[in-house]
Amino acid sequence: MATMPKIVDPGARRRAVADAVLRVIGREGVEGASLRNVAEEAGLAIGSVRHYFRDHDELLLFTMRELSTRIDGRVRAHVDRLLDPAARDERPVRVEELIGEFLALDEERRQEAVLWMAFCGAARIRPELRACALEMETGLRDLLARVLRGAQEAGALPADLDVDLECLRLSALLDGLNLRAMLEPEYVTPEAQRAVLRRHLEGLRAR
Repeated sequence: MATMPKIVDPGARRRAVADAVLRVIGREGVEGASLRNVAEEAGLAIGSVRHYFRDHDELLLFTMRELSTRIDGRVRAHVDRLLDPAARDERPVRVEELIGEFLALDEERRQEAVLWMAFCGAARIRPELRACALEMETGLRDLLARVLRGAQEAGALPADLDVDLECLRLSALLDGLNLRAMLEPEYVTPEAQRAVLRRHLEGLRAR
């Protein structure tokens, strides 16, 4: 009796290869994510990787977007709860929880922060990644602006607050905390990160 050929889901295989890219980058940085290293990590032949990705640039770009999609999925759940009219009294806590998704508060988010900064560092000299990095950073600022304007409209923030400026300040705070948490995890603990973020948000409300 003939053996039925194994059916491979192309989307699932591409995501599995992206997972391998992320593991390699987590250990060796973007420069270590060669096709050979990625194929070995994924348990595939290089030819199999090339079957799903035209070249190395497409592989890195797909992986970068896959990482962003994972973060976005978690954040959207917070946005839905934040916009629930019944949660008005819990809004300050919900805002802190939402923004905290971008901080290295547990192992999953710490690894995501390491990976995202690795991609952003590579984007400085790789145009194919730069456009994606800028798109994602713009998306983050748009999200922060939506949250701050929503708090403004609800009377939780001053009406004269410069939202655009505060979005820049807040995104810079997140970047700085993640960088320090990677370099000094014993000093910049999850508790310290939460305390800094909470103090910053309280400062906005107290203006």
